Amino acid sequence: MPIKIPNQLPARTVLDGENIFVMTETRAVTQDIRPLKMIILNLMPTKIVTETQLLRQLSNTPLQIEIDFLDVASHVSKNTDRSHLETFYCTLDEVSSKKYDGMIITGAPVGDLPFEEVDYWDELTQILKWSCTNVHSTLHICWGALAGLYYHYSIPKEEIPGGKISGVYKHTLIKPNSPWFRGFDSEFCIPHSRYFRASEKALVESPKLEILARSEDAGVFAVKSTDNRHFFITGHPEYDTDTLKIEYERDLEKGIDPAIPENYFPDNNPAKEPVAHWKAHSQLLYSNWLNYYVYQTTPYDLYQVEDYSI
Repeated sequence: MPIKIPNQLPARTVLDGENIFVMTETRAVTQDIRPLKMIILNLMPTKIVTETQLLRQLSNTPLQIEIDFLDVASHVSKNTDRSHLETFYCTLDEVSSKKYDGMIITGAPVGDLPFEEVDYWDELTQILKWSCTNVHSTLHICWGALAGLYYHYSIPKEEIPGGKISGVYKHTLIKPNSPWFRGFDSEFCIPHSRYFRASEKALVESPKLEILARSEDAGVFAVKSTDNRHFFITGHPEYDTDTLKIEYERDLEKGIDPAIPENYFPDNNPAKEPVAHWKAHSQLLYSNWLNYYVYQTTPYDLYQVEDYSI
């Protein structure tokens, strides 16, 4: 949360120059405060695990947040009990008239398919279109980021040379003064697990997008639209310490012969327990998005959310 200081305090100029968020007295007394309304489109097969991971990231702020979970009606989940979905999830038809401050769209294990061949692609495009008129700020994760970039900005995905990226990779900031990365170190680590990437050439050439962070090994990580309404991350900052281990062991059991996740197991030895070194920055990433691009900018009356269709 911001610090509140007198309008003319000299320190304000210094703090602004250091990318520290300060709130003047004038702005503070004119703020209206209410709970944030969020919706999460959970496309992951292990829905309960993903719910827990994301709620953990969203909960560590002073903000009060009301959460709805969204599912696609055109796909039958094989890994989550139907009663759980019926109890805790809604479909687009049920929320089509509602407005939300923020939305998160998760990854999905369908990266090897062309977008149009995903069985719920038509429904997903309806949700993406709906988000442009009914959501103030949307955060897309991993495959959700690739899908969002493709739908909204026609950014193609590319197969990663050499196969799947799996591991924890070092990243650097392209735009360190972005509020999304306030408080970040110059280098930080984030887990990745994917076979495809968005075309970096197309991202660079798009006048409506800006790259904020990337990795020499994992490529572009963080992208946002210039109007600050669409946010995309290609990794999984929300992952638990053992998530990559579980994925690795799962692929071993399937006979896929996966590569050992990079920079993850001590001494690159899968017999040793992994050590997380990304959680502090991950928490900051979600908190900054919530604060600067949802809470600080959303209209008090949600029905004043503007259409930001591309």
